[in-house]
Amino acid sequence: MAKPVVIVVGADKGGVGKTTVSRTLLDYFSANNVPTRAFDTESPRGTLMRFHPDITQIVDMTTTSDQMKIFDTLNAASPSVTVIDVRAGLLSPALASLRDIGFLDAAKSGQITFAVFHILGPSIASLDEIAETANFMQGAKYFLVKNFINDTQFFQWDQATYNSYFHRIKDATELTIPKLNEMAYEQVEVSSVPFLKFVANKGKDDEAANYSFVLRGYVRHWLANVWSEFDRIKLTDLVGSGKSGARGGEK
Repeated sequence: MAKPVVIVVGADKGGVGKTTVSRTLLDYFSANNVPTRAFDTESPRGTLMRFHPDITQIVDMTTTSDQMKIFDTLNAASPSVTVIDVRAGLLSPALASLRDIGFLDAAKSGQITFAVFHILGPSIASLDEIAETANFMQGAKYFLVKNFINDTQFFQWDQATYNSYFHRIKDATELTIPKLNEMAYEQVEVSSVPFLKFVANKGKDDEAANYSFVLRGYVRHWLANVWSEFDRIKLTDLVGSGKSGARGGEK
């Protein structure tokens, strides 16, 4: 049986676009034919659930029963990848919970592949988050994500200061999510479909839609740039799928 892969996407600060990153990951795995399930911890309403209802469950990560829903089923579940979209403010507490249940030890011993996509905000507080998160990263793949989707303006951190935080975590990797045209992003939000379906001009149930050709073009170009970042960090290798070349949805 393939080793389970768990990817946590989160930040201790709100408004940094973490759910957008989760959505691009789900589209990327779908296009690469990697079976994936997702958990949306923005209980009870859930934002990720709205875009990917077929593979997403809403959970409260602070409760033992919902932790069991996620982690007791890692080996039993057929999807090889589990993406957990952690709601704002809960990244550090969620990682502490993973330590307490022995998950981090299992990752360290190689029983589980564990990755964290830490979505950075523009302020120095995000660097403090890195220091906090570093305590939990042994045995994990750690990705620092600068997300420009919300037109975030990252000030130029003093490089020496930035390096002092960044290098606290061995093998940490940076990646950048570029900005998407505002009108295109808004139209995808209104349509409540995955980015891939929007590009393919399909509705929620794969019915033909009538989205703008121009806006679809913006999303297609942006998604290709995001996926090139995922290719660069060899994300399919991380999940044990070395597939490359033409992908579903790249039209």
